[in-house]
This record gives sequence, C-alpha cells and structure tokens, in this order.
Amino acid sequence: MKAPVFLNALRAFEASARHQSFSLAATELNVTPAAVGQLVRSLEEWLNTPLFHRGSGGRSRLTPTETAERALPDIRAGFDRLSQGLSRLRDGVKDGPLTVTVSPAFAAKWLLPRIETFHTLHPETDVRLDTNLRLADFAAQGIDIGVRYGRGSWPGLTSEKLLDEEIFAVCSPEWLRTHGDVVTPADLAGKALIHDLSVDVHVGFASWSDWLARVGATDVDTSRGMQINNSAAVLQAAIDGQGVALARSVMANDDLAAGRLVALFPRVKLVSKLAYYIVYRAECATLPKLREFRDWLLKEAGGTA
Repeated sequence: MKAPVFLNALRAFEASARHQSFSLAATELNVTPAAVGQLVRSLEEWLNTPLFHRGSGGRSRLTPTETAERALPDIRAGFDRLSQGLSRLRDGVKDGPLTVTVSPAFAAKWLLPRIETFHTLHPETDVRLDTNLRLADFAAQGIDIGVRYGRGSWPGLTSEKLLDEEIFAVCSPEWLRTHGDVVTPADLAGKALIHDLSVDVHVGFASWSDWLARVGATDVDTSRGMQINNSAAVLQAAIDGQGVALARSVMANDDLAAGRLVALFPRVKLVSKLAYYIVYRAECATLPKLREFRDWLLKEAGGTA
C-alpha cells in the first residue's frame, strides 16, 4: 500500500472506530461512506486481519476488534504528532510566534518587566504568553518553552536551572513604621500574616508554619490571616499594608529595589527547596527562536542574581 493511501486508510479506520460508524466518519472526513468502507477494507486486507466486528443491518454500530482497540491509542498519538509537525512547518521557524508558558505571578513580577529587552534584541520573534497555574502539556498545546517552579524534574521535558531563591518576611514601609515592636520572628505573634497558596506545600513550598519553625518561632499562630493563591497578589497585599507576607526573592526583588517592600528581618533568610527552571521538549531544542529565548532568560537571571 502506498504511503498516501496508507495514511488515508489509517485516518478512515481511526474515525470509524471513534464514531462506530462509516457514515459519521465519512461526514468528518468529507468523503462518502463507501469510500471510508473501502479504505478500511484495504487496510484489513493489507494487515490480513479484521478491524471491526460487523453486525447485521446497515445501521448497526461498528465495534473495533481487540487488536484494533490496542492499536488505536498509538495511532491517535501518531496523528497528533503529525498535526503538530505540520503546524511547525506551516508556521516556519522564524515566522511563527514563540509560545512561552509561565505562572501568572512569574509573568507579572519577573518576566514582563524585562521582556522588552528580548523584543529589542529579537524584533522578528513574536512572543505568545500562556499564563496558567496548571502545568501545560507542551506537545498538545503547542508550547515551545516555559519556566516552571519546583524541584527540576518533569516527565518528557528537559530542564535547566534558571534561578534559586530565598524565603523571607516582607511588609510595606508604612506597616513597619506602625509596628515598630516587630524585631524578631517571634514578634509576629498576633500580627496579620498573608498566606501564599499558589504552590502545594507538599512539594516543598515554604509555608508560614514551616518557615517559622525553621527560624525557631514556634509560638506564632499561623492558623489565621489572609489566604491568596497568587504570589503576585500576596506581595501586592503586603505593599498595601494588609500584613506581613512570606516573600520569594525572585518575585519580590523589584518591589524591594523600588522601596515598595522592605525585608522585615534582613538577616533571617532561608534558601528555598524549590527553584525556577527553564523547560522545553528535547526535540525542540534546536529551534533558533527557542535557543535565543533560553539564552536571554539565562542572561537576565544572571543580572538578577
């Protein structure tokens, strides 16, 4: 069987199995039911095995055989990869946008304030940002590159460390003037704490209770306070004087430099168990625009450090 006919036969088989009908598959593929049936039969003849249990009557449902059921997931995955490959051919290496996935907070506090320098260096590359707290499926969603926060291991992705970080308490200058009696972490007892719920504590994220235990302030009640699931909003609440936040240095760096936040206990900083990593699929590593963005991220991270 020639390659084009073989691909058409596989497509007809997959659609027929999904719809359990030659007629519905024909509607999807914009051909006649007879053409779909002929393609499926040609595939069965080539394989020398039936792919469907055919009942009596023209309206009976097609039921894939056990062999066909086992093969369908791989065939569907293959069509998905072909579609992605065609998309890349259509977009072109330079003409299509570079799709970057990051968390909303990382975009707001680190990436967007710096992205103009990338545009200046590479005006021919458009960047499309995908900001989401959920982990993106790079292959299914057409993601080129991203920055993830964690321990550095994600199945199917190459990772390179971008930034380490420290965890420390921050507040607004006005809050500090009003609460001048807060000198040590133990003095936070009874004060308003702002909790960051954007990362699951089970993966190693430092919560207030964990941080206070590590610095020896175990008598501070951490059961109360504002709870926010976005790190940028946590810092904004602290800037607005809503209380004390547990900041991550990567997120808070610009606010500290601008004087919008101050480190409450400058000498009490703990290294986070987690870090920021550049992530991408190994098969995409040679794309020029991906390499350019990766190199730019590493250069910017060096400047931040």
